[in-house]
Amino acid sequence: MQPILKINLSTRQIESFSIPTDWEQDFLGGASLAARLLYDALTPELNPLAPEAPLLILNGPLSGTAGPTVGRFVVCGKSPATHLWAESNCGGFFGPELRMAGWDGIWITGQAEHPVYLLIQDSNVEICPAEWLWGKDTYEIQEILKQQHGISGLRTLGIGLAGEHLLPYALLLCDHGRVAGRTGLGAVMGSKHLKAISVKGTGKVPVFDPAGYAPRRSAANLALKADPMTSVLNSLGTAGAADYFNYLGEQPKKYFSAGLLEGADNISGASISETILVGKSACHACVIACGRVVKLEDGEKRKGPEYETLVGFGPNLGITNPKVVTRLGELCDRYGVDSISMSGTIGLAFRLYELGIIHPDDADGLELVWGNAAAVEQCIHQAVHRQGFGQLLALGAKRLAEHFGAPEQAIQVNGLEVAYHDPRGASGMAIVYATSPRGACHNQSDYFLADIGQVDASLGLEFYDRHAGAEKAANVARHQDFRTVNNALVLCMFANVPPETMVELINAACGYHWTLQDLLRAGERAWNLKRLINLKLGLTRANDTLPLPLRQPYAEGGSAGYLIPFDEMMQAYYIARGWDPLTGIPKPEKLQALGLLNLLPNNL
Repeated sequence: MQPILKINLSTRQIESFSIPTDWEQDFLGGASLAARLLYDALTPELNPLAPEAPLLILNGPLSGTAGPTVGRFVVCGKSPATHLWAESNCGGFFGPELRMAGWDGIWITGQAEHPVYLLIQDSNVEICPAEWLWGKDTYEIQEILKQQHGISGLRTLGIGLAGEHLLPYALLLCDHGRVAGRTGLGAVMGSKHLKAISVKGTGKVPVFDPAGYAPRRSAANLALKADPMTSVLNSLGTAGAADYFNYLGEQPKKYFSAGLLEGADNISGASISETILVGKSACHACVIACGRVVKLEDGEKRKGPEYETLVGFGPNLGITNPKVVTRLGELCDRYGVDSISMSGTIGLAFRLYELGIIHPDDADGLELVWGNAAAVEQCIHQAVHRQGFGQLLALGAKRLAEHFGAPEQAIQVNGLEVAYHDPRGASGMAIVYATSPRGACHNQSDYFLADIGQVDASLGLEFYDRHAGAEKAANVARHQDFRTVNNALVLCMFANVPPETMVELINAACGYHWTLQDLLRAGERAWNLKRLINLKLGLTRANDTLPLPLRQPYAEGGSAGYLIPFDEMMQAYYIARGWDPLTGIPKPEKLQALGLLNLLPNNL
């Protein structure tokens, strides 16, 4: 990999940092390598919004190589939402542009005295005043900076008002609504008074063996283009299976409290395609093009919602009109706020209102009833501006529930709102949510797909029924290791690339002689390292839990009557992982085998 930029915004010092070669080989890149780079900096005492808190943007060894869906990068640090490990994965064109500028990452610390943005043109790096950009939305700043500098192909990653106001679930956005959405790293960027980073590169992305990589890359893309899953994603977007998930009882309704909702089938990729879709968008060199371009009544083309936003602002809130959901999703993007956390927090407010725990006077007179889209929009505005009832919504679901004395009602794990794949419809997600290093997360393992049959035998995975229990725990662990590799390369999880092909691409790009087992071992190593980071930050066995409402069966719908055998599943998971079942700490022999024993925190 190439060097990374280290920038201290307090001192305005800019320097080049070369990543140790053995770290590259052990952790590959992306979120895995970021965890090793940030291990020493992440301490229990560190305030995620303090000047000394790191914000690390990092590519992987395949980022920008025009390989199958590798136009991605990660953003990592300490989460202001969870105070644990934070990572967020982003597509678009920013990561490849940074590599073409000769850098594989940007490691930012400090706090500028006044708002600034970074302008990177190959080896030339400037810290520029940004008071005039402060308050602009995430789409505006991209166009303004492109016009300001007159640089064709300038790529900008920035924050909106949510990041400026330090919402713990603020995000970073680039290109056509591509976001580093989860864990609140937009607030970390805002705390540094850093509004945006603009990049233009004129070089080439390096690989170890260009002659060997090119035909493998080409063959992998051709195979991916012909894959049935690619066809579904291209035609219907990431919500292509939304109606099937609805049928299975996996799609949440009314904040995970209802198994059925009339009109929920309107919230699907098919519905979008049949009504408002006018085009598609793709990340760098991607043959899938899952992004949606839609047109509403005003005639303007805009980003269409992906699955999580579509469900979060749809059935989760009792809304079944995809046009309404599109506008709410765009509002979140422009403000720069994570749509899962925002819709989840509003969903909690609606549920507490239904239960009589929140009263109209508590919510500034808003009627928080299912399907009230006007109230949802007002909640978004108030939360981002931290006004009125929005001051509580801005805290996220965990703290909102605690404020009203109902902590058990918050559908979250470790302070991060649960994504919209109900584990009562796909039980493997119970383990995934409970053990994800960044809180309740579906991108550390999309095991809901394995639960409906998408398993790769070459990984040692077996198929178990979607309502199976402890017998699938080892499967989940192996799947998490594999997806950790995706987040290291950085390779999109929507791409159905055979593991053997991934090994070939890594070897040609990096000059390695890896086997598939080496690949999985790298994933397991990074998963355990993130576990050590969180243990150092105060996580305990008690954190590996599932919200109480998810441990109660639905009365109706596709998963009616099913009770997740959660405790048995977790016990089997610890054994499969080589972790102490009583403490959740990786055993010394496991750490020794992974080369991590010297990183065992002193507090354990």
